[in-house]
Amino acid sequence: MTDVLIPPEIALADGFAARVARWAEASGAPTETLAALRGVARAVSLATDAGHVCADLAEIAREPGAANAATLRDALLASTMAGTPEFPRAMPLIVDADGRVYLHRYFDYERRLARRLHASPLTIISGGPGTGKTTMVAKLIAQALIDDPACRIALAAPTGKAAARMQEALLAAASGIPEALRPRFPVAASTIHRLLGVLSDRRAFRHHAGNPLPVDLLVIDEASMLDLALATKLLEAMPRHSRVILLGDKDQLAAVESGAVFAELSAQPGEHVVWLTENFRFAADSSIGRLAAHVRNGDVPAASELLRAGNDPALRWIEDAQVVPAASTREAILAGITHYVQAARAPGVEPAELHAAFARFRVLCAERNGPRGVMSINALLAQAFREAIAHPLDPGPRSDWFPGRPVMVLRNEYVLKLYNGDVGVVWPDATGALMVYFPEPGGGLRAVSPLRLPEHETAFAMTVHKAQGSEFDDVLLLLPPQPTRVVTRELVYTAVTRARRGVTIVGSMEVVETAVRSPTRRYSGLIARLAEAQRSSLPAQLSMP
Repeated sequence: MTDVLIPPEIALADGFAARVARWAEASGAPTETLAALRGVARAVSLATDAGHVCADLAEIAREPGAANAATLRDALLASTMAGTPEFPRAMPLIVDADGRVYLHRYFDYERRLARRLHASPLTIISGGPGTGKTTMVAKLIAQALIDDPACRIALAAPTGKAAARMQEALLAAASGIPEALRPRFPVAASTIHRLLGVLSDRRAFRHHAGNPLPVDLLVIDEASMLDLALATKLLEAMPRHSRVILLGDKDQLAAVESGAVFAELSAQPGEHVVWLTENFRFAADSSIGRLAAHVRNGDVPAASELLRAGNDPALRWIEDAQVVPAASTREAILAGITHYVQAARAPGVEPAELHAAFARFRVLCAERNGPRGVMSINALLAQAFREAIAHPLDPGPRSDWFPGRPVMVLRNEYVLKLYNGDVGVVWPDATGALMVYFPEPGGGLRAVSPLRLPEHETAFAMTVHKAQGSEFDDVLLLLPPQPTRVVTRELVYTAVTRARRGVTIVGSMEVVETAVRSPTRRYSGLIARLAEAQRSSLPAQLSMP
């Protein structure tokens, strides 16, 4: 008999549901409530794992054999395992009047964030690449320095890569501000985790409501990556008088973890929300810009027609619905690294030149596993690259390490100043030892021994999620052979907008069209919690992390 491998999220949800049911039974809950409780607890756990902050009782009620939403809500409350926003108590679940069901921790995060937002001067600036977000922020920073020369300003982003790009962009934008302000104009950016000060157990921060950051103005770039928990802890760590600017693209993929804070706040236009729509990077008739707009707007016929036209070399569509990438797809993937192969074979090439060549092209995958996933494509490109350069210091197939190997860090390592998403290139140093060269925030490269690296992987290809905060000259988006819930409007939009010059999309038109008509929906009650905070005008809760 073959063992059935249960996905970890399913096993976790089943375990949580069983535990809550046992707790309810031990507490004397009516027997007739236990089945409903178990089903709802399982659904909430799965929803949280999928990036939702809560689950919707109406959707749970559509499951075969489930009771209607009103009956489910009554059963939850009768089980004594669910509190309400008015009386949350120390219960594992919270259910509100609109049928949202939360794990207690996520309800607490959402309410705390809403209360902090209600008391916090906040500006939201949303726009796609090339719409002038950095220019606007540079002007806001300059004005803050004019208003208060002693203003303490901090710059941060969710990932090290995004922080580095923010720093580069603001350095360039600083040339446009008055010369007298330039010595005080901030350009050094850090990760949010580093700004807050991660403690040794990696689960708590040095700065929180009881020990706020010494900051008057905080600018967060790539804020679409902010999940609910991190957004809550960040805002609670800000002093009450301080101002926060969240900068990002509301149409990009949301955070991998639960919540889509930036998109939710951006969708509430008001005096503190600015949408930038005019693109200065692409011409009005640019195929990349037009495709991005069609995808963002959910215009399936226009996106399909543009891809089928095939009259612009900057936008290419390869129709390939095979499980294993077709020969035309493999050829396009291998052709993409030609410049990198040429750079690695050049006599006396320096690591900085390799980095520049590698940044010209990237394969972006929708999934990690399978023949069209990151793991398989990285294996394909690693083998082809090694064969093409035949470097004398390549130890051979017994080792994953070889000159020219691109490496992505997967876990923050604060001692080494390496962060999740950082990409380095392997190359021999003057002694012939293989080292990994990472870009420094202020320019230049830093060599790190492979033995010291935190968790990492080869990075010829990466997921679209991992590509957020990056830009490349050319991008190849490799889609699955069939439509899946992973491939959404936001995923395609995010991939397309990573490219400066050219985009190749590989997949069936069915997959592309299904994605364009499928916006991501994340269940949340943040707007409802904001309304509650406004009605009650309660002071923000001082909560230790």
